[in-house]
Parts: sequence; C-alpha cells; structure tokens
Amino acid sequence: QVQLVESGGGLVQAGGSLRLSCAASGRTFSNYAMGWFRQAPGKEREFVAAITWSGVRTYYTDSVKDRFIISRDNAKNTVYLQMNSLKSEDTAVYYCAAGDSIGWGRSTYNYWGQGTQVTVSS
Repeated sequence: QVQLVESGGGLVQAGGSLRLSCAASGRTFSNYAMGWFRQAPGKEREFVAAITWSGVRTYYTDSVKDRFIISRDNAKNTVYLQMNSLKSEDTAVYYCAAGDSIGWGRSTYNYWGQGTQVTVSS
C-alpha cells in the first residue's frame, strides 16, 4: 500500500502561482510513476501531468504545458506540481496518484490521495 497526502492548494488570483506537494508513505516511493489529475465541479477527473520513477521523463496535458512543472524528490518521498500563470479554468480539486507504470488514464494508477482544492479567481 502507498498512502498519498496532497497539500498546497488554496485561493489565488489569475496569473498567480501555487505549488502542490504530495507526500508518500508506505512502499518504496521511487518504484512508482506519479501523476497529477484534477476534477472540476460537474466534470470528469482529467490527467494533468505525470513523471517517471526516475524523474527523467515528464508528460503534460496540452492545456498546462509551459505553465505547470511536475517534479519529484525521491529522497523526500514527495512529488510536486508547480503551477504558474494560473487561469480560472484551472480551478479544481487536484489529486496525486501512484502507479506501476506511467500513463494518461486513471486506471494506470493504483493509489490516490484525497485531493487538495485549487481555486483561481478572475
């Protein structure tokens, strides 16, 4: 089992920045690919970004490319999502997830956090 706890969400004005963190415990963190997803009210949970176990490769959905950066620190068992130039459409609950392989689909990931709310005011 892997336990994931997100933090860093909050209220920010459009154009601002936030950094989300996801702390992992349980099984060896460095064995897992990590992803960030988000879910806005009334919408499906969608892929945002992912990073391989080594951190060498990263993937982003088109709407956040050049604005968000995913990174990880395996020594701290933590994955981050730096969010810059935030827009109102980025408002959602953000979830981190861990999986044996990297991918865009929710089914790729075995473990999920409880989520952290990000609200961007225009």
